[in-house]
Amino acid sequence: MRTCRWAVLDSFTSEPGEANSPIAARPGAARAVQKRRAMEERLDVRARGAGWPKEARVERAAHAWLAGYVATARNAKGRALARTRVHRYLLPLLGPCPLRLLTGDDVRGYRLDLEARGLAPLTVTHILSDLRALLLWAVSEGRLERSPFPRRVLPRVQERPPAGLLPLEVKLLEGLPDPWGFVLRLLLGTGLRWGEACRARAEHVRGEWLEVAQTKSGRMRRVPLRMELLMEVRARSGDLVPFAAGSPGSFARTVRRKTGIARFHPHRCRHTFAMRWLESGGSLAVLQELLGHRDLSTTMRYARVSADLVSREAARVESLRAKRSEK
Repeated sequence: MRTCRWAVLDSFTSEPGEANSPIAARPGAARAVQKRRAMEERLDVRARGAGWPKEARVERAAHAWLAGYVATARNAKGRALARTRVHRYLLPLLGPCPLRLLTGDDVRGYRLDLEARGLAPLTVTHILSDLRALLLWAVSEGRLERSPFPRRVLPRVQERPPAGLLPLEVKLLEGLPDPWGFVLRLLLGTGLRWGEACRARAEHVRGEWLEVAQTKSGRMRRVPLRMELLMEVRARSGDLVPFAAGSPGSFARTVRRKTGIARFHPHRCRHTFAMRWLESGGSLAVLQELLGHRDLSTTMRYARVSADLVSREAARVESLRAKRSEK
């Protein structure tokens, strides 16, 4: 397991005898030492004002980041994920390192350690992104002069197309008895996230629209309901989904057992809604609003044509070609 090289770097700080070291003998070294001393003095003043010792380690910074920034800037799920990443990966690998002596190579070594554990590239990216957020917070709070997080350290993540459901699978899901059938028809007909669907209530329907509050983006949005679904919703009262927001896994297992769809998950209903919207000629900008995406680039994932659409388009072109040849 790699560790930060703080013990080696510590020998380069302004200690007695530094002027006689090989580092100080290099051209421009005196200027660099003065610059470092000035930086440390500024940080010392800020750290003392915040009650931080000069040699504060990554572990202390991580706990302060979780208690301050994460606790106020992220939702419950984001807070739980950040805590898990800090305690499972950051503290064992970089926790003992003095925060101010952390370097870009330490961050690169951290990535290599994560990959050596067999973590997927996307998981490594999330863990490193949290470290980057921590270091930027440390800069903003005066714990660091600048972030040592290097460029081009995040692994490349292979883009995967959204996993939509096949027409036969959709038919199986929509045909399940209630409450599973209704919940699935609601998810497939609105593109709601599981948590949003669990918070939806019958009184949130205004005319032909379902008003969606407490969203991931923090913005309320409205989703149209087709007539068949609208009639089902109007026949209900209170919560539309009789399952807990924290139970998508158990719901998915029940549906898999009842339908035989091996890789079913509620979020695939959202993917299917988006793909069918675009395949039917719907606008990408409107889809962004319906799904509640902040960034259009997130919605653009669904603009990749599906295999089913390619097959149908190929059949249409072949049919036109055949008709022309007959003439």
